[in-house]
Amino acid sequence: MITDTSYRSRELWLPPAALMLLLTLIELGGDPLRELLRYDRAAIASGEWWRLLTGNFVHLGWYHWMLNELGLLVLVLLCPDRLSMAVWTRRVVFLGVAMTLGLYYFVPDIRWYVGMSGAIHGLFVLGLVPQALKRDLIAAGCLAYLLGKIGWELFAGAPVSDEQALGGSVLVESHLYGTLAAFVYGVAFRSFWRPEVIVLPFRKRESAA
Repeated sequence: MITDTSYRSRELWLPPAALMLLLTLIELGGDPLRELLRYDRAAIASGEWWRLLTGNFVHLGWYHWMLNELGLLVLVLLCPDRLSMAVWTRRVVFLGVAMTLGLYYFVPDIRWYVGMSGAIHGLFVLGLVPQALKRDLIAAGCLAYLLGKIGWELFAGAPVSDEQALGGSVLVESHLYGTLAAFVYGVAFRSFWRPEVIVLPFRKRESAA
């Protein structure tokens, strides 16, 4: 985990840094970009399917943005896995779309949503479970805390102080569906038990007779 000196490598930081930069550039776009990209149930129903993914990349404001940026930073420190840009992209796309599909089909009263916290919860699961399976007690404790936090939020709701600071309601269902999506991903791609890679199509070389 954070005691592993591999966290200093450029390969470790490049993909999350690119994601953090993307979130920053989108936030600089202000309200017009937020309106265009946010998860909007009515717009999705009318065919604007990109919002299932892009809704994860916009925020209520700079404070909300900062929390998600810090979440990604802590993720890399706790789970210093050197993953390729392709693996990072697949994880973010899968978790983001799966989480918003969960909102779309199972929380129909939510008209719109912004933020990456649901997908980040899923990224934590993907990073912590393999370490916990290797009997890393710190990772196991962090994973237990994460799951307990989600259970408590579903039971008692998000803290009022958090919602006041954000300037909007915390959608705890996004944390739940992001976490469930991570378990589906981990089983489907076997990333809990082995290093994850993107297998590129193999092109046979033609030989001259």
